[in-house]
Parts: sequence; C-alpha cells; structure tokens
Amino acid sequence: MQFLGRLLDTVSSVSTLFSNPYRVRDVPQSDYGGGGGKIILKQEGRVVLYKNTQCQSWDCLLLLPETPAMALRLFQVVSEEDAMEWFQQYGLKLKPFYETLPLKVEMVQTIVDCIRSHPDWSSAHIAVETGLRDCLKHNLINCQDATGQTPLHLACEKSDLASLKALLEESQARTDIKDHNGDTPMHCASKQDSPVFIQALCSQLCSGVNTLNNGGETPLHVACRQGRVESIKALLEGGAKCDVDGNAGYPIHTAVKYSQKGVFLNVKALGLAYEVTVLPWSKETMCRLLLNHGSDVNYLSRTGESALHILTERGRFEAAMVLLTHGAHANLKGRDGNTALHLAMKADNIEMIKALIVFGADVEIHNDLGETPGLIAARTSKGPNRKILLDMLRSVGVHRCLPPSPGSPPPLPISNKIKPQGIDVCLYLLNVVHSVPVRMDRLLCLDGGGIKGLVLIQMLIALEREAGRPIRELFDWIAGTSTGGILALAIIHGKNMEYLRCLYFRMKEQVFKGSRPYESAPLEEFLKTEFGENTKMTDVQYPRVMVTSVLADRHPGELHIFRNYDLPDPREPPYASTATFQPLITPQEQLVWRAARCSGAAPTYFRPMGRFLDGGLLANNPTLDAITEIHQHNKTLNAKGLQQDVKKLGVVVSLGTGKPPQEVVTSVDVFRPTNPLQLAKTFVGVKELGKMLVDCCTDSDGCTVDRARAWCEMVDTIYHRLSPQLSQEVMLDEVSDTVLVNMLWETQMYLFQKRDILQSLAQLLLQ
Repeated sequence: MQFLGRLLDTVSSVSTLFSNPYRVRDVPQSDYGGGGGKIILKQEGRVVLYKNTQCQSWDCLLLLPETPAMALRLFQVVSEEDAMEWFQQYGLKLKPFYETLPLKVEMVQTIVDCIRSHPDWSSAHIAVETGLRDCLKHNLINCQDATGQTPLHLACEKSDLASLKALLEESQARTDIKDHNGDTPMHCASKQDSPVFIQALCSQLCSGVNTLNNGGETPLHVACRQGRVESIKALLEGGAKCDVDGNAGYPIHTAVKYSQKGVFLNVKALGLAYEVTVLPWSKETMCRLLLNHGSDVNYLSRTGESALHILTERGRFEAAMVLLTHGAHANLKGRDGNTALHLAMKADNIEMIKALIVFGADVEIHNDLGETPGLIAARTSKGPNRKILLDMLRSVGVHRCLPPSPGSPPPLPISNKIKPQGIDVCLYLLNVVHSVPVRMDRLLCLDGGGIKGLVLIQMLIALEREAGRPIRELFDWIAGTSTGGILALAIIHGKNMEYLRCLYFRMKEQVFKGSRPYESAPLEEFLKTEFGENTKMTDVQYPRVMVTSVLADRHPGELHIFRNYDLPDPREPPYASTATFQPLITPQEQLVWRAARCSGAAPTYFRPMGRFLDGGLLANNPTLDAITEIHQHNKTLNAKGLQQDVKKLGVVVSLGTGKPPQEVVTSVDVFRPTNPLQLAKTFVGVKELGKMLVDCCTDSDGCTVDRARAWCEMVDTIYHRLSPQLSQEVMLDEVSDTVLVNMLWETQMYLFQKRDILQSLAQLLLQ
C-alpha cells in the first residue's frame, strides 16, 4: 500500500509538470519535511526552493504560519535555470503580501501570474495591478519599471482612484517622476474621462502640471488632444497654464489639430480663449467649425503670419480653400511682406496659385524685397513645372515674370499691347456709346447651371471692378434662371459678389450631400438664411428682377416669371384650358426664398417646389424671355398713358455659366433589337439620345444666343454675350474644389482675353 501511495504521488507530480507547472496548489507540508528525495536548496523568508529527486523537478513552496500543516506550491518546473530565476523573483516580491495579508490559492495565483507577466514590476506595481492596496506601505513605492513608470503612473492609467489615493495619502508617492516618454503621473491622469484623478493629484501639491514630456506636451496638451473637457477644467483649476508652447503650439492648437470639437465649443468656458490663431492646425471639417464659431480668418500670429500663409507654405490646398471661402484676404501681407501668392510661387504649387489668383490675389504686389509673385516664380520654379507655370501666369496677365535688366523700358500697359480677339466688338461699343439715348434701360441676364453659377459670379466681380460700382447700380433689369435666378435675387438685395462666391463654395457641401435627388431641406434653409423667411418680392423694387420657373401642374408646361413689380397686362393664354388651375400668388405676397427655390427645382437633382419646376426647362438662357417681358411692361405703360415712364432697352448683357467642349456622339439610333449586339447599340442610343434631349432643352449658348443677338441688332440695342469655353464638362452638382478652381481659372483667362471689352462695357453701363 505504501508503494502504491508513492506511485500515485509520483504520477500526480509528473502530470503536473505536463499541465501547468506554475499553477499554485495546496500541498501537505509533510510531503516536504520527511525526506523522500526532496532537498531544500534555498530559502528567502517564507519562500523555499526544493529539489525533488523523485520527479527530477524543482519545487517552490510558500509557507503559511496560519496553516502549518499546509503550504502553497508556487511552481514545479524541470529547468533549474527557470527555478532559480522565479525563486528569486518570488522571494523578493511576495514578502510585502504574506507579511500583510492572509493568502489563499486564488490570490497568490493572481500575484505570481502578475510577477511572471511583468518581471520588471515592483511589489507596489503588483499591488496596484491586483488591487491589494494594503500592501502599498513599503519603501518600493517610487520604483520604476522598464518603461520608467512608477506605481502612481500605473494607478492613473488604470483609472484606479483608490490606489491613487492610497499612494498619495498613505505612502507619499512622488508626483514628479517621469517615465521614458517624459510623462509624469499627471500626464497619465489627463487621458482619463473623469477629472477626479487630476483633482486627487492636485490636492497633494502635485508637481508636473505644466511639465513638457518628450513629445512636447503638457498634461493640458494631452487632455486637449484626447478631448477631455472635464479634465481640462480640473487642470486649469489646478494651476495648468494655457500658454505653454509645445511641439504643436498651445494646448488649444492641439485640440484643433486632432479635431476635438467639444474642446473648442467650450473654449471660453474653459479659459482657453487667448489671442492665438488655431486655424493652421485644423483639418477641413474642424476649420469650418472654428470659422463658424467666430475665429478670425485673417488673424496674424506673433510671427506675422496668417493661417492662409501657413497653410500655403504647407501645401494644404483643401484647408486653404476653406479659409478662402470664409473670407481670408488673399493679399494680406505676412512676414517679409509676403502674401500667400508669394509663398505659393516659392513652393511651385500650381493648384494653390490658381486658387489664390481666382480669389483675387494681386499678381503685381511687391514684398519687402521688391519682388512680385511672378518674379519669384521665374527665379524659383524648376523642372517641368516652370514652363507650365510661366505660361499659365501670362494667360491671366502676369507679363513681368523676369527681373528688368538695367536700362530696359518699363512694360507696356495692357491697353497698348496687341489687341485681343474680339476688339472689333470693343470698338463698336465705344462708338455706339454716344448714339444711345440718355434714357435707356440696362438688362442683365444670368443663365442657369447649378454650381457653375460661380462662373457668373467671377464675371460679375470683374465687371464690378472695371466699373467701380456694385452690379445692382449698373442695371435696371436683372433676369435669372435657376442658379442665375438665385444670384439675381441676391444682387437686388445688396449681396456682395465676393461674399456670394464664398457662399457658393460653402453651400455645395451642405446642399449636394448624399445622392440624387438631394434633400431639399438644406437648400431651403440656405435660401431662408440669405433672404429671410418673410421677405416679399416687392420689398425691394429696384432694380426690377425676373426669375423664371415652369408651371408643371399642366400639360404642356408653362413659363412663369416671379417679379418684384406689377404684372404687365395679361396676354392671351397659349393653350385652350380644359381645367381650372389654382391662381398664382401676386408679387406683393410672393416670398423671395420660395421664388428662388421654385426656379432652382432641377428635375432629378431636387424635388419639385409644389407645382413649380426649374426654369431651365424652358428658359435656361432667359434673355429673350426677359426682353419680351420688358416689351410687355412698356406696352402696359403706354396703354395706361404713362409714356414718360417708358424707357428704351439700350444694353443687354447676357452671362453664361461656361460652354462644355463638343464631343463625338456614336449613336442616337433607338430601335427594336433582334440580337445582343443590337441590344447594346440600342442602350447606347437611348443614353445618348436622352442626354441630347436634356442638352437641347437647356441649351443656352447655341441658337438661343443667335436669336437674342439678332433681336437686339434689329432694334438698335447693344447686346453682349460672355460665356467662357471650358476644357471639360462640369456637372451641376460638382463638389470638388480642384475642379471648380480650374473652372474659375479658365474663366479668369477668358476675362483677361476680353479685358478691353469689359472696360468698354463698364464705361457704357456708367453712362
């Protein structure tokens, strides 16, 4: 029987070796006290290492005075090297635990597992990790592990408030020790959701609240990066400074860089609202948020740079576009008198150069060294970009791209250079100025085209600059369709052209969101914001405005014009009606925002506005319709005996949204297919025919222009049409800043080619 008992013990020991040699087990102490091939090799306090000759293993026991008959076997391994290593660890690190607490198997298992997982940890680290806070009263409180962290660092990172307080209040743990990243316990506490850890540290005269770590961050920087609003409040109350300059600037810069909206939205309440510019650290979305909440887009930093200067130097086109579309001054001078365009030229950034010039950057402005942007381009541009850049600049009028040589004559003014194409028209306008009656009306017509309304705005800005007067003072009548109708209403309500250009860029992100058809609510909210919810058409009566739309509650559909003046005498209806239609609202009752929405209800892009569809279906170029309306208006005045109020239409200016390039159409043949190949051809034909029908329906640059020009010439009315040729088709709902900037760049080149005509037209309109 004795033999069988020993055999079972041996089998049990061997099976333990193959299962988990580090599993803590209760064992009778008598098994190790009476010989039997178990020899004591080492002892450290209550931890004893035996050599078990029967099993060829090394066994480590923890003796328990409270249970003398039993012990805890901590491991049973076959490697002498492992045994010596772990015996040393256990003997050193278990002492505070068995001297303080009555230990059970489960508790000891947790402790030794932690020792093996983190052999660089001290007993205090282990006590924090396992939650055995009664074992923290010893002189190892400030020991650092392999990463330099103390138990106090660990308690902060684990969000263990009880251990944190025990270390601070009972063990007086130091708060100024840095780990290998330069982080103090306060840095670790700043990452937590709750401010109680910071408050606990600050209650003990905590040092390190303004210490910079190796990454150039104070605890306040860390809290801003993590978006911990409550922790930021606690840090500020504990003495944190908001003007410590780290690697990413001030703490508020860090919050903006990492798009922490909550921090910025609470910036004033948090006490972070000091005079710094945070925009250069922002991503596009955060940049918009900052600007929408009142950040100064043109604020100059202590180094004399605006956000636009910094973003231009960094080549961040998208973020720079956000600034430009929120009113950043393209000609604002920074360090050394450089504008953003000077910096873009130095960087050879063609995309940025186009954007800045499109938004009004002066190509002839000098910096403190007397350099113009063109001169910098000629000096610094290298490689294949050089010719492209210089040719590009010349196309918009930058002729002085090289430094003048001694004795060279000054550059000729533009007016003395070779006459551009279309100068005959310019001369005609100049000659006819004196033949136009003094009492004449001036008509502006704006085509439809969705986001391509930016082309209209760019041309109107150029005309305003030539005339030196706002557009609303240059015309007596303004007609518009769709996006042109919205612009027409904006003009008569005194909206600034530069503001409208920025507005269109901002609007596209809100309106063209998702897939077609787009939600109408963002567009309607935009219109209500700009025109007011209760503004009526007749609230502004000059200039007179005409906004086209289509009545779609009848077939055939009928053109409808929203006006800010009394209707001319009604004409005979074009069709015999078989039904009674709802009466139309008078101009005195018509809301402006609803009129704009009706004109812009493009099918498949937006849902109809009640019974109205986009005016572009019948009058995408509203010139002839506007001329007809004026003629009807004058006939009504004559019929009423008000001949003195009748004015001849003297000038018609028609602006288009750009002409797409003409492309080859492979087939418009639609027929009943008899085989798969014919089926494919039919699909192509249907697609091309559908596109052609839309193009013909909304055509504004073909025969429509010829008819309008012929009509004007017959009645001795000056007619001028401006619409740039685009290199690619731009969709009505295009949202890419790059595509839109290229579109405006081509418009700018077109305006330079037509500069003499613009000058003469401005003089004519001012007569």
